[in-house]
Amino acid sequence: MRLRSLVAAVAATALGISLAACGGGDSDDASGGGSGGDQTLTYWASNQGTSLDNDKEVLTPVLQKFTQDTGIKVNLEVIGWNDLQTRIQTAITSGQAPDVVNIGNTWAASLQATDAFLPFDGDAMTAIGGKDKFVPTALATGGKEGTDPTSVPLYGLAYGLYYNKAMFAAAGLQAPKTWEEMVSAAQKLTNPAKKQWGMALAAGSYTENVHFAFINAAQNKADWFNGDGKPTFTGDGNVQGVLRYLDLMQKDKVANPSNAQYDNGTKSVNDFATKKVAMVINQNNADSSIVANGMKAGEYGVVPFPAPAGGEQVASHVAGINLSVFKNTKHKDAALKFVKYMTDAQTQTTLGKPFSSLPVLKDAKPVFTTDAAEAATFQDVYNTKSKPLPLVPAEDQFESTVGKAMNAMFAKIATGGTVTADDVKAALKTAEDQVAASS
Repeated sequence: MRLRSLVAAVAATALGISLAACGGGDSDDASGGGSGGDQTLTYWASNQGTSLDNDKEVLTPVLQKFTQDTGIKVNLEVIGWNDLQTRIQTAITSGQAPDVVNIGNTWAASLQATDAFLPFDGDAMTAIGGKDKFVPTALATGGKEGTDPTSVPLYGLAYGLYYNKAMFAAAGLQAPKTWEEMVSAAQKLTNPAKKQWGMALAAGSYTENVHFAFINAAQNKADWFNGDGKPTFTGDGNVQGVLRYLDLMQKDKVANPSNAQYDNGTKSVNDFATKKVAMVINQNNADSSIVANGMKAGEYGVVPFPAPAGGEQVASHVAGINLSVFKNTKHKDAALKFVKYMTDAQTQTTLGKPFSSLPVLKDAKPVFTTDAAEAATFQDVYNTKSKPLPLVPAEDQFESTVGKAMNAMFAKIATGGTVTADDVKAALKTAEDQVAASS
């Protein structure tokens, strides 16, 4: 069941759905009870490391320290991304829910609409340390604008433009600061006869494609939904933003047409790491894959994903993981203590390196890399040049419909076809109609 369908189902049956947390320890009442004793929280963590077992190894000592400090035990289950959304949906409808759960931050508004999660209102927000400790753009991902968030940021991620320093130096090029400079550099570094390309794109991944549809449109000061949450996909800024991205393969010819088959970001990162391409756009957790594929840390640089000259300086969506508490947990106070602990400065530092995440707290320093310039670039992008994906219940459908439309357009380009602005508008109109029909 998709999140959007879940929202409709919950609304139809009763907005006050009763949920029983399956966290152990029945000594507390539904409002939270005491702190410590025989309380046990059930925590579903998302897979952030190299494997589910790796996550357990990283998180176990962190959770043990929480137990030592508070007396509250934590039953940990790490869930892969392919299963997490379904598990959350099932928990909402069945009542067999954990106390605390990690969510992809783009799911926040859809999950909020189910009324199954605890709002971080004044008292709850104060209990976890207050809203002022968070990076504002990160906290903005917690739910629909103007409401109390039902999730708070846990791990931050942002996009950057990785470039090969040696290739740029050999061509006498500087790191690009505008879209036009990026395309020009990519063209100079593209030589299909030598199987070298200026850029690699995850052009067969609907999630990657929709991220860049969003970012490029934001650089054009365009929005995908209006203030009432209705889709406005066919606006000129959206159309031109999508076309600009498609043109990297079509008109600019700086990306290998075979990239239309790249259904995840790892494949494009691997091309960069093995020096088949000069540039790739990816999130900061790409570092480990780059190094694992043989590229040394000093061989690449990172700059913000550039906007066209005069465009809005949006270089990423606010990517990352949020933390939510199920509303009817039997251990509300304990759950809030846990959220406060997971989002404090020391825990953020402890987990930032193994999970390659950016800190979600103001004034905190990234530890995912020892390259000070790279760390500063990504933190600046995350803090000041990022915009949340649409904070509407239909966000998941936006991702699916627009992203898959872009997959199809890239496939057409890759097989020798042409995609015009009218074609983009028609594809976005179809997507808009699909989203509007299910709203």
